[in-house]
Amino acid sequence: MDTLTSRQRSARMALVRAKHTKPELRVRRLVHGLGYRYRLHRRDLPGTPDMVFPARGKVIMVHGCFWHRHARCALARLPKSRRDFWVPKLVANARRDARDARALRRLGWGVMTIWECQLSDAAVLTRRIRRFLDA
Repeated sequence: MDTLTSRQRSARMALVRAKHTKPELRVRRLVHGLGYRYRLHRRDLPGTPDMVFPARGKVIMVHGCFWHRHARCALARLPKSRRDFWVPKLVANARRDARDARALRRLGWGVMTIWECQLSDAAVLTRRIRRFLDA
């Protein structure tokens, strides 16, 4: 059972950002520190990628595990209340993400998804990013 009223829950959910989230800002600082330069949220590309590297033909999407349904991740657990609302919404988010990634690949872009839970190991993440961007 939710401990907040529906009005309180609605107000709290309205504060959830779509852009410039904490995980996204952490990845941006890391990538910038590695010397890579990028563009943000290009609306002319499918899914409005978080980070776009035009000269490299690559994009990075930073996904929150809950909102984007990271498989087998503890951060992606479903809420206990209003499952009839949350399940279709979150499933639709995951389908949209997959569709956007396919569309980007069809356009010739390399796509990397970084999940919120992967931010805890900076060394591994740094290697992954370098390998992706330098390929």
